[in-house]
Amino acid sequence: MRPAILRWGDEVHWDSRKNGRMIARRDAAEGPAALAEPAAPPDRSRRRAWLGDILAAAVVLLGGGLLFGFGVGLGFGGGDAFGNGDAFGGPGRPPLPSGLRPFVALQLLGLGFTAFTAALMFFRRRWPLAVFIAALICFFAAALLGVPGLGPGIAATVAAYALAERVPRRLAFAIVGTAGGATILLSLFEMGRISFDVRIGAALFVAAALGDGARSRREYLAAVEERAERAERTREAEAQRRVSDERLRIARELHDTVAHQLSVINLHAGVASGHMSAHPVRAEEALGTIRSAAREALTEIGDLLRYLRDAGNTGAAPPRQGLDGLDALLGRMRDAGLDISVEVHGNLDRVGGATGSAAYRVVQEALTNAHKHGSGGSAALRLAVEPDDILVRVTNLVADTGIAGDPAPSAWLGLTGIRERVAVLQGTVSAGRSGSEYVLEVHLPIRQAAEEE
Repeated sequence: MRPAILRWGDEVHWDSRKNGRMIARRDAAEGPAALAEPAAPPDRSRRRAWLGDILAAAVVLLGGGLLFGFGVGLGFGGGDAFGNGDAFGGPGRPPLPSGLRPFVALQLLGLGFTAFTAALMFFRRRWPLAVFIAALICFFAAALLGVPGLGPGIAATVAAYALAERVPRRLAFAIVGTAGGATILLSLFEMGRISFDVRIGAALFVAAALGDGARSRREYLAAVEERAERAERTREAEAQRRVSDERLRIARELHDTVAHQLSVINLHAGVASGHMSAHPVRAEEALGTIRSAAREALTEIGDLLRYLRDAGNTGAAPPRQGLDGLDALLGRMRDAGLDISVEVHGNLDRVGGATGSAAYRVVQEALTNAHKHGSGGSAALRLAVEPDDILVRVTNLVADTGIAGDPAPSAWLGLTGIRERVAVLQGTVSAGRSGSEYVLEVHLPIRQAAEEE
């Protein structure tokens, strides 16, 4: 991976997630500092950073320049720092004594320290530690040489703020604490001999505290934004899950409604076509069954569409057919030519709600598959209502091919729908060949339905 190329004005932030390395931010809008306010365009953020640099440099120059003017006034003027009184070196005035020349050189050196540290302000965000050390060295050098050091002192204070804002708290406090403590101690022990100022040492501590507070606020805002983004992602994932669940539920309803009725229509259409001439009465009965199946399919689809178009049905289940329609279902399948033996144990009236609807759809799909893919034209249905669950078992004869070992592709969607319905109710499904029979066995908990209702 190619390293990012830094541009003038890029900011540097310490990221503990990057193994304690400093990482560059292209502009304030991309870095953690942008979290304190709405994201601004990159150009505007860069302009703000430049204005901050210019302001910091101006403060350093102003502080150092004032002391320079004061010192020069005292050195050249006969009375005060503003040049009142007799002065040396002017037109018509006495020449500058040779003893003042080292003093002037020191004043110019102090001005050079001020100008250099002012220029460092443009790099304090990219290299905060290096800028702080350089400004501190200039301040110590000015103090030891006895030249004005207010400019470097101000620069070190501004750099201490940037350092505490961008590097780990312990490292920043250790560096600034050492520098500030040394400044204060030297000011106390060497007062009157060199120009250390105890106020500069105190200012370093205050600046570090303010910088750490700014960094803490930025981290807090970053954490708040991260939590908000995480919550938004969670809401989106939950919404997508709900949409997916609803699509699966609609797909199951459509399959159960359309596939069964179309199977009935297809079977009876074949009967009607084969007996139209020889047995018109039987053909007429088959056509009547087709009309009934089509009418029932249209009714169920209409109910489902009305449910979907009703905005008030948020979260509610679509209309469900329960075990009260079992007799009609068995009648239609028998009319289609499937010989069904039924065995019921227990009270089916106890099975209602989601469990009753799922049991009905399981029976419907199993009998439809038995008619379409089984052999012998017969099936056995067993319903057993236990205290806590209901058993649905459907068996039918199978030939050597077909769904015995690997269900036909047309049966896959139906079996998938059964498994999905049962999984929603936390039931169990087993399906497969047992000898010459194909067995579908489903257990559905009754208490689950009661809890849902």
